[in-house]
Amino acid sequence: MTEIMTCVLCGRRGVRDFEPVPGVYYESADAPREVQCANRDACERRQRETAEEAKPTEQEFATAASVAGLAREVEALRRIVQPMHGLAAQVEDLARVVGELAEQVQAKIRRPKPTPAPSWLDMPQDFAAANGLLRDLSEWMGEVYLRYADAAKGLPDCWLWHPDVVEELLWLMASWCLAYRAEDATVNRAGDWHDRYRPGVVRRIKQIVGTCSLENHLPRGAQQQSQPVVPVAEAMEPIAAWWAMRRGEPAPEPSERNLEQASTRHGWGGGRR
Repeated sequence: MTEIMTCVLCGRRGVRDFEPVPGVYYESADAPREVQCANRDACERRQRETAEEAKPTEQEFATAASVAGLAREVEALRRIVQPMHGLAAQVEDLARVVGELAEQVQAKIRRPKPTPAPSWLDMPQDFAAANGLLRDLSEWMGEVYLRYADAAKGLPDCWLWHPDVVEELLWLMASWCLAYRAEDATVNRAGDWHDRYRPGVVRRIKQIVGTCSLENHLPRGAQQQSQPVVPVAEAMEPIAAWWAMRRGEPAPEPSERNLEQASTRHGWGGGRR
């Protein structure tokens, strides 16, 4: 059987044109022999071709550089993303806060706008409005206010002739409506009405009217009077100038006319004393 041999230099395989590699010692005659091509020129040419084929091409170098660049980009992304591990929880918390704020805003939008208390002293010259307001007040007083013994006892028959009493009762009625009939009525408002507002109005009405009666509102009665006059109103300008520009100095002295007006009002007898 013909033996197939392989050149140890160029790797050519065949059955002829080989020779033993010089200088190689074999321990036994049966040991395999290392051979090389007998044609040295052809063997060297094949060695050069094999070496050229083994060199990496430019494309291979470019591929290696691309892989290295990609590795650097991946590492940079890892450093950016790593601090974001807790981002999902933070986003969830933020969404919850935004949701709560949205609910609060919607609640404020749905909440009825504050309604100012009706005023008798600031009532426009409108008979229908004034008459309607008094009718509402009278109905409420019969249903609520006068069911309290101290309120019924302290309300004089001439209460309608006292604008300040009507004013007190109107705002008390408005506060009761907020405490019991408003959409956002609360127990706290009702508590304030019972504990503070109602007793305060009852007390002030007693102080305002005292023992007044309808007779006092007859012509020349003690309560028969025109619209109140602000005392010493002529002193407003000098007082305003003093307070605005010279409040560190003593206040201006009252004029002779100021003293005369005060004397007439209190029955002092007039002039400086």
